[in-house]
Amino acid sequence: MRRNPGNVRYADLFRVCEYYFGPARTNGSSHAVFKTSWAGNPRVNIQNDHGKAKEYQVRQVLAAIAKKEAEDGDEA
Repeated sequence: MRRNPGNVRYADLFRVCEYYFGPARTNGSSHAVFKTSWAGNPRVNIQNDHGKAKEYQVRQVLAAIAKKEAEDGDEA
């Protein structure tokens, strides 16, 4: 995903989000929203674009995962 964020299947990104953030709060026909654990804008939104994930959303998910991992590392 990091090497080629423009070529990620939506289903794959959805599974990654479920792993890191739990079940989707909203899972409509084209969007899925996942809750994160920090204050501010505590959600990750991904969109199905004809079976592919949108590149900017893949980058947002990767940034959210990095933030979550850093946060989890602080608690250890």
